[in-house]
Amino acid sequence: MSAAGPLNRAGLQAASGGSEPAFRASVGVHPLALVRLLQLASPTLPIGAYSYSQGLEWAVEAGAVHDAASAQTWIGDLMDYAIGPGEAAILWRCLQAVSANDVAAFVGWNAWFRASRETSELRAETEQTGAALIKWLEDLELLDASANAMVDAATPVTLPAAYALAAHASGVEAQPALTAYVWSWLENQVLAAMKAIPLGQAAGQRMSRSLASRIPAVIEATQVLDDADIASFAPGLALASARHETQYTRLFRS
Repeated sequence: MSAAGPLNRAGLQAASGGSEPAFRASVGVHPLALVRLLQLASPTLPIGAYSYSQGLEWAVEAGAVHDAASAQTWIGDLMDYAIGPGEAAILWRCLQAVSANDVAAFVGWNAWFRASRETSELRAETEQTGAALIKWLEDLELLDASANAMVDAATPVTLPAAYALAAHASGVEAQPALTAYVWSWLENQVLAAMKAIPLGQAAGQRMSRSLASRIPAVIEATQVLDDADIASFAPGLALASARHETQYTRLFRS
């Protein structure tokens, strides 16, 4: 894995340019499944994701992120070096486990992701949002007996694991679910940057459009990643999150 990027070293690296990668795999979605997927990807989903910045607020406080360009570099590097080969890879395996009703695999990958959270804030974030998504599924009576068995065996359920259960219950195939998850994460990061820096709507939309063009490549790489290569090595993120825990003035919970 490359060591470039602010999350793998102290400095900031300029975001690379380039054309949009070809998304060779099929992403066809049945209209009703697409509607359910849009609901899962919506920022109005009541899991509280908007209240977390994942260390971005501290990066702004420290001056490492101070405008649209530096925010795009920070978010893009986090997507490439932590979300893609880490969180998204775990989600992909949880989606496969739920589809196959493989409780052991589901529990194992949920535990792997929880153990990979390097600060109390990051661990609390995935546990709290995961629990909120499970409650949403319970309130809507979308969990069957198999899903309930997975929840009982894996508690506390992290957000990727809970999302896998939600996607399956909604009739959404694994690849579109994975794509929407990464998009939701990206959207939340951009919104956090807009509030914390702050940035205007146009700047936020430009950033979203530019970074979103990299999602297909992230998804493709995630699906072919070997289990042994799953990693979320991002020391800069861990330091930012740890320092955010004692930041005097905060808008976000992480």
